[in-house]
Amino acid sequence: MEIKPLDTEQIGLKTLEKRLIKTRSDISLKIGLPKEISNDERRLSLTPGGVSILRANNHEIYIEKGAGNDAHFSDQEYADAGAEIIYSPEELYKKSELIVKVAPPTQQEQEWMQQNQVLISALHLGNMKVEFLKSLIQKGVSCIGYEFIMGDDSEFPIVRMMHEITGSMSVQIAAHYLENSSDGQGIMLGGISGIPPSTVVIIGAGIIGEYAARTALGYGAQVFVLDNDLAQLRRLENALDRRVITATANHQYLSSAIELADVVIGAAVTEGDRAPCLVTEPMVTNMKDRSVIIDTVIDQGGCIATSEPTSHSNPVFSKHGVIHYCVPNIPSNVARTATYALNNVIVPYLLAIGDAGGIRESLWSITALRNGTYVYKKHLTKKSLANLFNMPYREIEMLIASQI
Repeated sequence: MEIKPLDTEQIGLKTLEKRLIKTRSDISLKIGLPKEISNDERRLSLTPGGVSILRANNHEIYIEKGAGNDAHFSDQEYADAGAEIIYSPEELYKKSELIVKVAPPTQQEQEWMQQNQVLISALHLGNMKVEFLKSLIQKGVSCIGYEFIMGDDSEFPIVRMMHEITGSMSVQIAAHYLENSSDGQGIMLGGISGIPPSTVVIIGAGIIGEYAARTALGYGAQVFVLDNDLAQLRRLENALDRRVITATANHQYLSSAIELADVVIGAAVTEGDRAPCLVTEPMVTNMKDRSVIIDTVIDQGGCIATSEPTSHSNPVFSKHGVIHYCVPNIPSNVARTATYALNNVIVPYLLAIGDAGGIRESLWSITALRNGTYVYKKHLTKKSLANLFNMPYREIEMLIASQI
């Protein structure tokens, strides 16, 4: 296959090429890739290229018919890569040992799950209900959450990839909603000769905030970033060559910055926990008429008091004269890019589970997967979730060591 220069759909796959060689283990995983049925979820976790790598390493892949359509991957592409097309979601769950999906399983999908099955998916902590956890615990499913997967380097690789997309997309979205056609102020993000640029205020200096700032600077906007972590602010200033204005996210600075803003991007998030609500409703009432709020962490509960979850089919609402965009799964709107990003992180983990000889062995030897586990052997294993829902929990290391 010829690879053209700058072919974006090949970039990233080079990191996986070494895995095309047969790996150490003869364990053959039965991996299921269901079609997402959650509202507006268009992403997949594996591309046809990822499937071919897993098949080359002796793993079986089942994919539900039409699962890749929204990301513009055809059933034929997956079949050519070695996947078996399954026509019923119930059959797919029955045949699979390991389910890999993007959105958390719905109630119907939870009913299809079986004891000792492994689930790898996102959790969407802002919308999680205690019944969701109790159902998975009762089923005896081992669950690994994208939001919790953290390696020895303290990085959250899947979260980071999605946050990079979210940060960049948030500014692109904001520019659209400032236009007259979207009932915005009718202004550009970047200024032109004799006309100053728009003001973009970003709440949070993490990965979402950084990529939002990079993109906003690229548009030519004036960018303020507020956070209570001074180390993060210093890192961002250095990374962006001090082209952003930074401040601590106290009430005084927040109020002043938001009052001046044409765009506010909510990006304050604590990994593995709900987002802190930093922007109050009175602050929003003082914003300019037809200014724009993009709350990028609404899936973690949101960091702006007036935010309410919306969807790609109905993405905005107006409150206090301010346009609010609060779609939980922003990367889903660039489903093909997001699927490649997920694939490039997830495929090595799936190979590692096979190399280790199964889920228990991989949890013992692979820090990232152990950190990512939140339900194991009918026990909740995350203290943050236990505190959130007032539930008992057991340390994952103790469960593995005791061979429960």
